Amino acid sequence: MGGWITDLFVNTPEIALFTALALGYLFGKVPFGPIRLGGVCGTLLMALLIGYLTGAELSDGVKNLAFALFIFALGFSSGPQFFANLNRKGLRYLGFPIIEVVAVIGVVLTFTVIMQLDQGTAAGLMAGGATESAALGTASEAIGRLGLPEEDTRTLQNNVATAYTISYLCGLITIVLLTSQVAPRLMRFDLQKESAKLWHRLSGGHDAQPGEQPALPDLVGRVFRVDRSAGRTIDDIVRSLPGSATVEEVRRGDQNVRPEDTLRVREGDLLVVVGRRAALVGAEDVIGPEQAEEPDVVLQSLNVVLTHRRTHNMPLSGINEVLGAKLRGSVFVERLTRTEKEIPALPGTLLQVGDVLTLLGAPSDVKAAGRKLGYPMASQYTTDFVYLGLGLVLGILVGQIVIPLGNADLTLGTGGGALLSGLVFGYLRARRPTFGTLHPAAAGTMKDLGLATFIAAVGLSAGPSALQLVQQYGVMLPIAAVLTTLIPATVSILVGWKILKIEPPLLMGAVAGQQCSTPAISQVVSTAGNSVPMIAYTITYAISNILLPLTGPIIVALAGAVV
Repeated sequence: MGGWITDLFVNTPEIALFTALALGYLFGKVPFGPIRLGGVCGTLLMALLIGYLTGAELSDGVKNLAFALFIFALGFSSGPQFFANLNRKGLRYLGFPIIEVVAVIGVVLTFTVIMQLDQGTAAGLMAGGATESAALGTASEAIGRLGLPEEDTRTLQNNVATAYTISYLCGLITIVLLTSQVAPRLMRFDLQKESAKLWHRLSGGHDAQPGEQPALPDLVGRVFRVDRSAGRTIDDIVRSLPGSATVEEVRRGDQNVRPEDTLRVREGDLLVVVGRRAALVGAEDVIGPEQAEEPDVVLQSLNVVLTHRRTHNMPLSGINEVLGAKLRGSVFVERLTRTEKEIPALPGTLLQVGDVLTLLGAPSDVKAAGRKLGYPMASQYTTDFVYLGLGLVLGILVGQIVIPLGNADLTLGTGGGALLSGLVFGYLRARRPTFGTLHPAAAGTMKDLGLATFIAAVGLSAGPSALQLVQQYGVMLPIAAVLTTLIPATVSILVGWKILKIEPPLLMGAVAGQQCSTPAISQVVSTAGNSVPMIAYTITYAISNILLPLTGPIIVALAGAVV
C-alpha cells in the first residue's frame, strides 16, 4: 500500500487505530461454520495487515495506558467472584484453572526446547494457546524488562504478537470444536438432552426455557373490595390467602391508608393486593369481590449486588429465608448475572457473593429486599475517579517492586500490579459498597476499549516482521498451538468426568471457562439449547482471568532458562 493512505496512517496513527478497530470487529462477526473470531482477534489481524502494508505505529505510552485500564477493569470485575470461590465448596472447580496453567506451561516449555523458540514466540504460543489476551500484555512487559538492546526487545515483542495471532486462531477452533462437538461424542452423551435434564432438576420441574414466559404471569396485582374480611387485620388477611401475596395499598373513601400489619380493614375498603397468581385466584373468598379497577401500585425492577454472607453457595430458592416472612411473598428474582454474564435464575442455582440479582416487586418491597441482600447497583453511570485513580497508581507502584531471585529479577510489572490492585479494589467495593462506584457498563467499556486499543497497538508494531516468523517455523507453530489448547482441556475433561463426576453440561462450561473463551461457551450454550453450562463457566472464567495473565512473565523467564 502506498501513496496518500500510507502517509495518512503513518502521520495520523489514531486513524490507523480506529480503522483496525472498526474493520477488526466487523471481521470478527463473520461466521466460519460454528466459529466467530471475535473483535479482539479480528482487530489484531487487521492491525497486523495495516502495520505490514503501511508501517504505521502507535506510541508505547498509548499501548501501556490502554493495557493498564484493561487489566485493572478485568481484576475489578472478577474480584468478588475470585475471592468467593477460594473456599472448600469452590475447590470442585478451582482445579480446572490450575490444570490449565500447569499444563500450558509444561506444553509450551516442551515445544520451546523442541523447536528452539525464542522467549517472544514461546510467550505468544502460551497466550494464544490459552486464548488469554491479557497474557499477551504481561509477557510483552516482561520482555521489555530483560535489559536487551532496543532492537532485540522490539523483535521479541513483535514475535509475541505474531505467535499469539497464529496460536489464538488455532486454539479458538480447537476449544470450540472440542467442547461443543468432539468431547460430547467421545463421552457418548447428548449435550442438549443432558442440559435439559439438568435444567429440569435445577428448576424443580419448571421447564420454561430462557426467553420464554408463561401465558399467565406469576406476579400480578388485583383490587378487592372488603366484604367478608371486615374487621380483620392486614396480617390476618395475608395469612389466610392461599399463597404468597402482600397488601400494598388500602383505599378508604378518598384517602389512602398505610397498610400496616395491625390495621383493621372496614367494609367497603379497597385493597390493592400484589402476589403470586395462585394466591390471588382465591382472594375473593377471603376478602371480597374483585373490582374492575386499575391498581395505582406499580412494580419496580431493581438490580442488587449480593453481599449477604449467608447467601453464598445458597440455592436461589433459599433466598426467602434471608428476606423474611414480610418480603418472601412480594419480591421475585427475575434475572441473575455473574461476572457480567447471565446465568439461569433457577431455584437450584447456587448464589455467590458478587452476583447481581434483578428483583421485581413493589418499589418499597424491592428497596427493602435490596438492603437485606446487598446494595442497589448505581442507577447512574457514574465512576468514582478517586477510587479508580488510586487503584491504578497503587497497582502500577506494586508492579515496580523488584525481588532478586538468583540471577533473575522477579517483578509483576504494570500489568500484574494493576491486575492485583483491581482484584483487591473490586473485592473491597463489593464488601463496602459505600465508595468506589464503577458501574459494570463502565468497567466493561474500559475492558473492551483498553484491550482492543492495546491489541491494535501491538499488531501495528508487529505487522512488518510478522511474515518472517511464519516462514521461520512453518506448520510446526500451528501444530504446537493446537496441542497447547488441546492437552490442558483434555486433562480437565478427564478429571472432571472420571474423578469429580461433574455433570456433562457443567463440565463443558467449566472447560470453556478455564480457557476464558467466550466463543466456546457461546457455541456450547447454542448446542445445549439452554444456558445451564454458564453456571460453571463463570466460576472457572473468573479464576483463570486472574491466573493466566500472571503466567506471561513466568513463561518469559522459563523460556529464557531452557533455551
